Amino acid sequence: MMQSLPQGYRAVVFGASGAIGGALVQRLQADPRCQQVHALSRTTQPGFDLLDEASMACCAASLAHAGPFHLVIDATGALTLGEHGPEKRLDELDANRLLRAMHLNAVGPTLLLKHVAPLLASGERVIWAKLSARVGSIEDNRKGGWYGYRSAKAALNMLLQTASIEIARRRPLAVVAALQPGTVRSALSQPFVGDAALDPLDSATNLLKVLDALQPTGRAQFVDHQGQAIAW
Repeated sequence: MMQSLPQGYRAVVFGASGAIGGALVQRLQADPRCQQVHALSRTTQPGFDLLDEASMACCAASLAHAGPFHLVIDATGALTLGEHGPEKRLDELDANRLLRAMHLNAVGPTLLLKHVAPLLASGERVIWAKLSARVGSIEDNRKGGWYGYRSAKAALNMLLQTASIEIARRRPLAVVAALQPGTVRSALSQPFVGDAALDPLDSATNLLKVLDALQPTGRAQFVDHQGQAIAW
C-alpha cells in the first residue's frame, strides 16, 4: 500500500482507539511492506495523554527501542468537550472550554511532535501526518461558528507549518501533512451528521494513498482525503 516508503517500514498511529485511528491501524497491518505498526492511545501501554506532556515524553522513550520510524500518524482530536458541543454563537464562548479545545487539538499534538519527531528515520523518506479539519482553514471559513474547534485547528496548522521547516533542515526527505479525512462515521461526528458519512476504512485507505503520493517540499501540506490541496 505505501509504496513510497522503504520495504519493512515502521509506523506509529497515535489515537488508535478512535474510528479513523483504528481504521488506519487495520490498513497498515494489512500492508505487507509494513514491518510493524504501533497502535497507541490513552489506554495502551505505553500510553499518552495530550494534557500531560510528561506522559508523551515517557511514551516516546518507550518507543525509542522500536524505531526509527518512517510513518507517524497522529489521529487524535476532540470536537465535543464533555457535555459541550462546538459553539455556534459568540455568546456561547467560555474561556476554559476555548483553552481546553486549544490544548487538545493544537498544543498537545505539537508537544507530541516535539517528543516523537527525533525518532523519525534520517536519510530516508519519512512522513508525519496529523488529522486536521477543513474548518481550520481561515480562507475556507464561510459559515462561521465552531469557534474553539476552528481556532484550535487553525493554530495546529500553523504549528505544523512552523515545525515542518525545522524538520526539513535535518530530514529533507520528510513529508509533513495536515489531513482532512472527510466526514467520517465516528463518535466525534455522529451528533452532527448521523450515519451520512464515510466509512472509516474508506477514509483510511484514501488518506494512506494521499500520503503515499505527497512529495517533500520543505513545507507542511494541507490536503483532503482525495488529495486536493486546502487553502490555509
